[in-house]
Amino acid sequence: MEFYLDNSATTKVKPQVLHRIVDINENCYGNPSSLHRMGLEIEKKIKQARKSSAKIINAKPEEIYFTGGGTESNNIAISGILYGATTGQNVITTKIEHASVYNTCSHFKDKAEVRYVDTDGMGRINIESLKELVDENTALVSIMHVNNEVGIVQDLNKIAKIVKEKNKCTKIHVDAVQSYGKVKIDVNILPVDTMSFSSHKIHGPKGVGGLFIRSGIKLNSIVFGGGQEKDIRPGTENTPGIVGFGEACELVCSEFKEESNKLNELKKLYAKRLSEEINDMKINSSMEDDGAPHILSVSFKNVRGEVLLHYLEQRGIYVSTGSACSSRAKGNRILEALKLDREYAGGTIRISLGYFNNADEVEYVVENIKHSVNEIRKIMK
Repeated sequence: MEFYLDNSATTKVKPQVLHRIVDINENCYGNPSSLHRMGLEIEKKIKQARKSSAKIINAKPEEIYFTGGGTESNNIAISGILYGATTGQNVITTKIEHASVYNTCSHFKDKAEVRYVDTDGMGRINIESLKELVDENTALVSIMHVNNEVGIVQDLNKIAKIVKEKNKCTKIHVDAVQSYGKVKIDVNILPVDTMSFSSHKIHGPKGVGGLFIRSGIKLNSIVFGGGQEKDIRPGTENTPGIVGFGEACELVCSEFKEESNKLNELKKLYAKRLSEEINDMKINSSMEDDGAPHILSVSFKNVRGEVLLHYLEQRGIYVSTGSACSSRAKGNRILEALKLDREYAGGTIRISLGYFNNADEVEYVVENIKHSVNEIRKIMK
């Protein structure tokens, strides 16, 4: 048996999505830029996928640009804004961002000062710190909606209001890779300028993502080619991936409330049973409304997370020690920024839930985590 609990890293493709991908590869494989019938047919399917992906965040279809994934979307948005920055300007972000935001902002440190907003032990933005940092020279504020390590949900409405009141010209970018399809988003209410998201986090295919760019916002191009995606992301479109992504979006829309409630209940059940069964453990994720329904970060005292991961792997249980994109980095930048107790920080694992998980798995998983933790603690005494 296998119990996959690493859905924040990537998800299993749903059968309906896989069927659509295969169908496009077999029957509708034309280039959407071609003028013949097959080209026009696939172009229509891309338009439909654009509508489907826009619907999740209540955007206009023409505000959605398809990319190669969340990392590329973040790079296009941040670089597209900061290439136009002038000396003396600044960019504001946090130390708990995904590497594709953190490193892209750092890349521009010689051009624009990078300022970091304080966060508390749960990852919540310090509003007073934000107020102090935004000024007349702030070109960009980039804040992740749902943190990929601990699952905190930022109050984007409050954050955006403060930023725009301090400087209406400041652009706001949101990394919504972990919230897209999981947390309700309405860009008609939320005054952000750009927003990134990814297909493979919502049971769609890898290698395709999206970028919302609000109408009227102009980004500097960072890739040049034949004009696809209005020159924002030129190159022949990944048509099977885009159509598969669109199908995954349709399924999200039809199942959103039911699925969100299911994931939230599963998260609470895991937190409850782990707390009951294992001593000297700490829940790092918020169990309130500002906690994403699918992410549960837990730490075990005097346990190495990587060792625990491999113990569980032998029992068919797949979790992570944090972001897959940073798994080979030394230390954990995000947990360090959250100032997690050192005795616990090294023993942190992330349980992230998805469509294929259910309550029947919980007791088996909890029992094996308990057994593994006890075994590791005996060895490390």
